Amino acid sequence: MSLRDLGLLTLICLVWAGNSVMSKVIISHFGAPPLFYAAARFGVIALFTAPWLFPAPRPLWRMILVGLTMGGGTMALSFISLKTTTPSAFAVVSQLGVPLSALLSVIMLGEHIRLRRGIGILMTLAGALIVMWNPVGLVPSVGMLFCAGAALAGALGAVLMKQVENAKPHQFQAWVGFSSVWPLAALSLLTERGQGTVLAAALWPFVGAVLFSGLVVSVVAHTAYYGLIQRYEINLVQPLTLMTPLATILLGVLITQDAFGPRMAVGAAIALAGVLVVALRRDQVLAPFLWLRGRSA
Repeated sequence: MSLRDLGLLTLICLVWAGNSVMSKVIISHFGAPPLFYAAARFGVIALFTAPWLFPAPRPLWRMILVGLTMGGGTMALSFISLKTTTPSAFAVVSQLGVPLSALLSVIMLGEHIRLRRGIGILMTLAGALIVMWNPVGLVPSVGMLFCAGAALAGALGAVLMKQVENAKPHQFQAWVGFSSVWPLAALSLLTERGQGTVLAAALWPFVGAVLFSGLVVSVVAHTAYYGLIQRYEINLVQPLTLMTPLATILLGVLITQDAFGPRMAVGAAIALAGVLVVALRRDQVLAPFLWLRGRSA
């Protein structure tokens, strides 16, 4: 990967990390209803990507299902999670999406999981469980459960996306926004209160966060990420995105004063190592050991 593209990927990861912390502040500090915030985000995405809706990808029903899972479902559950969960814990538990994608690819696509990837899946699960653990045992908060649900929704959408033909990055974003905004808006109207109060009390912070989340994070950063995926092997790009949870943990500690003790450190290290094992090819995992052997020979 060129130095320019590595810098671009680093910036993308920082944007994603900053979005998690910013969403935590908007939802917890300013009291924005999570579904309302998610609907506003996808409304911005749908508005700015509308020109790329057509010609629609095929099959259309699957593209809509991808939008509902990877888009609305994942973000709604994520924002509900962030209402009670710290950005640091959210960053670690959300890594369950990688092994869940591998497991779903076996169930839905007939792919196979070899021993190495199986170990990586168990490591990621163990790390997430350590983060959820407290002195009285494994009693995950409701926020943690919603975070795990968001990881599952995103993993399901990623597997379904493999079965959509000829969807360009901007077109994909257009259908994610269009498919997500309507059900989220309806659910917010039916189940949430206080939307008008938030707009009256914190209009500009809310609008700024929505524009940043919708335009910078989704339309710009995600599209740039898809471009990197097209230029480089996913096994090279995906492991580097581990900069996102690391940056989220750092920003969470600095901005929202997240507690980060030994348990969180151990859990995060095990989970992120497991993600690396799942994402990397066998030759990439063994490369450091082969290099050391060559140096010692």
